[in-house]
Amino acid sequence: MEENGNIKTALRILEALGLPRQQRNERSALCLLALLNLTPEKTWAQAENPLIGITPMMDFSRKHYGKDYAPNTRETFRRQTIHQFDQAGIAIMNPDKPDRPVNSPKTVYQISPETLALLKTFGTKKWKPSLKHYLSTNKTLSQIYAKERMQKLIPVMITPGKEIKISPGEHSELIKAIVEDFAPRFASGAVLVYVGDTGDKWGYFDEKLLAKLGVTVDSHGKMPDVVLYYPGKNWLLLVESVTSHGPVDAKRHEELARLFAGATAGLVYVTAFPSRSAMTRYLGEIAWETEVWVADAPSHLIHFNGPRFLGPYGDRS
Repeated sequence: MEENGNIKTALRILEALGLPRQQRNERSALCLLALLNLTPEKTWAQAENPLIGITPMMDFSRKHYGKDYAPNTRETFRRQTIHQFDQAGIAIMNPDKPDRPVNSPKTVYQISPETLALLKTFGTKKWKPSLKHYLSTNKTLSQIYAKERMQKLIPVMITPGKEIKISPGEHSELIKAIVEDFAPRFASGAVLVYVGDTGDKWGYFDEKLLAKLGVTVDSHGKMPDVVLYYPGKNWLLLVESVTSHGPVDAKRHEELARLFAGATAGLVYVTAFPSRSAMTRYLGEIAWETEVWVADAPSHLIHFNGPRFLGPYGDRS
């Protein structure tokens, strides 16, 4: 059945509205079209705002777009698309009867007035300014899920008159993020001790500072990618940047412990990944009593430290 480009357009719109990747798929596009009663022959200016339940959305997808979903995928529609639409403020649950029980078979959803007004402008000159205004007054779901925290950033200090030059590439980009994004957030006022480089092993090295902290490393020592000294806590942060090689696993943890055995500062072991999807490939290898930082969610740390950090976080917005 001809889909008239509406599904592809809906996918573009979901991305523009800041939906996470898990909600930018055909199922979610069809749910958006159903919420708008946007059949293939209609333009976006003709979008409507019917009250519609999950099963009618699935019926709409089959009838108008030839996409047939099995009845047992109803929960997938609800849990993996409509719940997120509701959280993002794109759709409203039970606007006709807000006190309807959560598990009621009569539950319905409706496109929010603000989102409807925005989507009616798609394909016109008003779309871009309307989208800009919409995003300035509504947090995207990606932003909500990221729970970005306000943090005071204090730059990392390096030896006066020195600069860091590292080779281009994905690995070096992550090292740059460690120095510019991780350190100012979690080791405010830290002093850079060492930065490795894929082109030159000793990209930056404050050998005198490390010696003052009780550590002397010879040319055969397998240094971590970044070493930072955090005076406020008297910690040495040993950071491995993972783009092709592995994380701080049990073996690497032991190697680093031996290499920095003479340190008068406490040792903190950190593995840095460019993204959580990259991290998932190594989850089974990451050593306990270490930290994980992900560059695409820079204001958070993942603690592989057992019950030490167990407890409620509360609202940190």
